Amino acid sequence: MVSKHENWVAVCPAAGLTAKAFVCARVETVDILLMRDGDRIFACERFCPHEQADLSQGRISDGRLFCPRHLASFGLLDGNMSAGWPSRDLRVYPARIEGDTIWVDTAAMGRAG
Repeated sequence: MVSKHENWVAVCPAAGLTAKAFVCARVETVDILLMRDGDRIFACERFCPHEQADLSQGRISDGRLFCPRHLASFGLLDGNMSAGWPSRDLRVYPARIEGDTIWVDTAAMGRAG
């Protein structure tokens, strides 16, 4: 379901994220990862830009998502990659909870490049 006034798409019930550390989803042609850190919801591309590891197998600590393969980390707010890795930053997407649904901004996915 897409919001009429914006480019936000309903991805999953909010309750689904409380039962797991991560929720994997596909929005349009993009594989995304939803996660909760405290009271905030975050969305990003699912696969590490460095070695394509599945970030749903990683962990969150101190506002950063750690890759399970090489232990580089990415900021949940802006996707910035920890120093020393020859790769681009992680693509992050605006996410919100409205009612009992998690929504992600598909316009931000179109700007990823």
